[in-house]
Formats: sequence, C-alpha cells, structure tokens
Amino acid sequence: MRLVGSGVRCVRGGREVFSGLDVAVSGGELLAVTGRNGSGKTSLLRLIAGLLQPAGGSIVLEGGGAELTLPEQAHYLGHRDALKPALSVAENLAFWRDFLGGECVDAAGSLAAVGIEHAAHLPAAYLSAGQRRRLSLARLIAVRRPLWLLDEPTAALDAAGQALFAGLMRDHLARGGLIIAATHGPLGVEGRELRMGGGM
Repeated sequence: MRLVGSGVRCVRGGREVFSGLDVAVSGGELLAVTGRNGSGKTSLLRLIAGLLQPAGGSIVLEGGGAELTLPEQAHYLGHRDALKPALSVAENLAFWRDFLGGECVDAAGSLAAVGIEHAAHLPAAYLSAGQRRRLSLARLIAVRRPLWLLDEPTAALDAAGQALFAGLMRDHLARGGLIIAATHGPLGVEGRELRMGGGM
C-alpha cells in the first residue's frame, strides 16, 4: 500500500499555502511533517483526509480498498479531541466505532491499550486533558484503518502516555500501516521527515 500525492496545491482563504508538493508514504512507514506555524502541516493532513479539496494535483492511496474512498481508509486525529462531554468514555468510543464502521475491535481492549479502562464509566467531561487525548487515541485502534493522519498527536500526553503511544504507532507500522504526523517534536518512532516550506 502506498499514498502518493503529486503536485498538490492548497489554497485557503484566497492565500496559497503551498503548491507543487509531491509526497509518498509506503506501508510500514512514518512521515513526520514539520515546519513553522502556518506552513501547511495541518492543511496537508486535512487534504488527505478529504476535509479540504486540493486546488491542484492529486492524492491517491495505491493498493487500498478499491471500493473505498481515501478518507474511508484513514483516521484523522486533529488538534481537538472530538468528544461529547455528557457521554461516558465507553459511550464516546462506541459512538466513534459505530460512526466509522469497518473492522471493529473490542472496545474494552481499546481503552485498556491506552490505559483508561478504569474510566470507562465516567463522563468525558471529568477527564483530564491527557485522558481525553488517550480516549481519542483509542479510536485509532477501535476501528482498523490503514492510514493514520495525526496532528500533534502527543499534545497533552505525559511521558508515560507518549511512550505508550509510540508503542501503538510501532504496532500499526508493523502491520503495514501508514502514518503521517504533523509534529513540532519527536514522536519516539523512526521515520522520514517532510519539512513544509523546505524539502524532504
């Protein structure tokens, strides 16, 4: 499996963010997207996720499910944790599992994998920022999708949480998954770097 972007151009609010961008990521590979604020890191992830339309060029997932769109084969984890405060931890995860569909994994196992199984009954409003992030990460493993698009995924995670997440990323890559992560810091996993406003 391989994600290929050719000559990708992004325009937002009438301003060209980047143009002529070529990017390729193969199964089992992590691409860390770095660069200054406003250089287009988040915009690139949102283009791949189908949340923005490219102003030029193309983005395709070669070797993916022929009957599925690229966004249907990707998990997008943005800056904000998309949680409903009144729902419990388990209910939030069940909502996302049902909404995303696909190959479902045991919810309790997903919460255990991110270290918050003890909070399954608590409303999400009671969680700390780090626990909310861990619940968002549980979505990545509750429904299997080959491409993870991560925007500052370690934000709000303590050292233990970062180490745990690095292990989840290594497991995903070992299964042939792809990861593209916009980051300002190290992720604890080997990969290539794409510097926005610079080169690969």
